[in-house]
Amino acid sequence: MSRVVVKLGSSVVAESSGTLRTDVLADICSELADLHERGAEPILVTSGAIARGMETMGLTQRPGTVGALQAASAVGQGKLYRVYDELLRERGVISAQVLLTFFDMSARTHYLNARQTLTTLLEWRVLPVINENDTTATDEISFGDNDFLAAQVAVLVGAGELVLMTDIDGLYTADPRLDPAAEIVTRVEDVEAALAELQIGHTTSPLGSGGMRSKVVAAEMATAAGIPTVICNGLKPGTLTAVLGGEALGTRFVAGEARHSSFKLWLKYAKPTRGRVYVDEGAARALRQGSASLLPVGVTDVQGDFDAGDAVEILERSEGAGGSPRPLAKGICNYSAGELRRVMRMKSEAAREVLPGASEEAVHRDYLVLD
Repeated sequence: MSRVVVKLGSSVVAESSGTLRTDVLADICSELADLHERGAEPILVTSGAIARGMETMGLTQRPGTVGALQAASAVGQGKLYRVYDELLRERGVISAQVLLTFFDMSARTHYLNARQTLTTLLEWRVLPVINENDTTATDEISFGDNDFLAAQVAVLVGAGELVLMTDIDGLYTADPRLDPAAEIVTRVEDVEAALAELQIGHTTSPLGSGGMRSKVVAAEMATAAGIPTVICNGLKPGTLTAVLGGEALGTRFVAGEARHSSFKLWLKYAKPTRGRVYVDEGAARALRQGSASLLPVGVTDVQGDFDAGDAVEILERSEGAGGSPRPLAKGICNYSAGELRRVMRMKSEAAREVLPGASEEAVHRDYLVLD
């Protein structure tokens, strides 16, 4: 059996009041234990630390400041994990708490260390229980919600499937809470088209930070890495087992052909961009062919303040389209923003005269991934 990442949203973990849904968690942990006993390698990504902290502190509304949210998470994190640990231990499954931050995914060495830790835990037959480390994350270094974290973990460990469990049956043609004519979408083959065509909103529960859109984007990230993804109702007993058994429950996102190495998947989805680099049509054409690096001569403009080694967004500003930029690629730049401004539009020989010892490529093709 393959590795499977299961993500529980806040609305599955807790009531709107913050009270844990212990019966739901018990059912899901029992299903995870069954998977574990059959030789699978389940990984649980859970929300709900803030909800658990709210309940403990008697808070009736989700805090509105970062400091209060972090404090609530600090109160609730250990208490939430203890529930999972006890439920899994009752079935003879050893678990481990793993707290990750966006920095752990965006810094390559931390990313590799996280993968090694998770791989070792799975080899030891330990079930990882993962959450974002909300107590130290900030707006600038946060996943924003655990849907993205779950997708990143699925890519990180090379999961065979990603299951996103929420409090509704799946993706609908419209919000079923507002539109009685909304119909469930059972299968999605083109996630980008689904995002454009359907009324997929950001509406969240009183305790959560995500919404259906974040789940669909997470599915896009996972399926681009060749990982099929299902959004389903975690409040209904037996759903996880049924979904992994191939039953047509929820919304199934068909995996695309994995086109990138693990490094380029990390670059595409985990490494944050620090600036923008605009290129001319000739450079854009060469990059699209997939065998060329970006040279300084092809750079027409630089925006932002980044260092060498940071990731940048690469855009084509087509004169035929009235100068409107089109996203082209993402890559790790060999120059700082200031250096690249000094040598842009220059051929390599002239650039080396301005910056002796500088790299011939602004972005090497091995460190570049097309959109």
